[in-house]
Amino acid sequence: MSKIPVIEIFGPTIQGEGAVIGVKTMFVRTYGCDYRCGWCDSAFTWDGSAKGQVQLKEPEEILADLDQLAAGNYDCVTISGGNPALIGAAMGEFIDLLHARGIRAAIETQGSRWQEWFHAVDILTISPKPPSSGMHTDWEVLDGIMANLEAKGAATHSLKVVVFDAEDYAYARQVHLRYPSVPLFLQPGNENVTEEGDISVRLLTKLEWLFQLVIADPQMNRVRVLPQLHALIWHNKRGK
Repeated sequence: MSKIPVIEIFGPTIQGEGAVIGVKTMFVRTYGCDYRCGWCDSAFTWDGSAKGQVQLKEPEEILADLDQLAAGNYDCVTISGGNPALIGAAMGEFIDLLHARGIRAAIETQGSRWQEWFHAVDILTISPKPPSSGMHTDWEVLDGIMANLEAKGAATHSLKVVVFDAEDYAYARQVHLRYPSVPLFLQPGNENVTEEGDISVRLLTKLEWLFQLVIADPQMNRVRVLPQLHALIWHNKRGK
């Protein structure tokens, strides 16, 4: 049987970033990642600290869990991780189940692994990681993924880069110039994912900094700068 490693399912909530910012959605978070980003806000999906919470679930079981939480109160499911692109046929089966119910599938992945089911995703966000992450982009792999998506002719994908500093911004600029026809979303990074209490002032200050960089840059006229909306409202709380 095809199963998916799931570490949490929650919602409904509001998507806080990317192409579906502001949309009501359920979340399915998968376990496992091929990256080890230094500032990852979901390190529990790969660092072993929450390995005991992982459940291997068939696609039908995940759909049943979603319905138990919010039957009739959602039509979008965001699948995140970790890296959902590490999962093969079972993820394609899950997306097909969602579509059979008229439910949209939104997925974010860093662009390190291709899956044929990418073509079935309603909102696919490719989020390559900038230098501050400590990871290195394999441009040949990313070029292949973008070419495969373009070849299908369905513009359901976009790019997103998290920006922490000037070097990250230069990286985001490189991404935009490399794939100029693909919508690009920028968002300021959250530099302390364990800080308790209201972090909105800190995040808004960083957002204004990013605004000013884009405003002054004629090469970035078509990018969209967004906050991490969920972090502004719910701060560093998990499961929001």
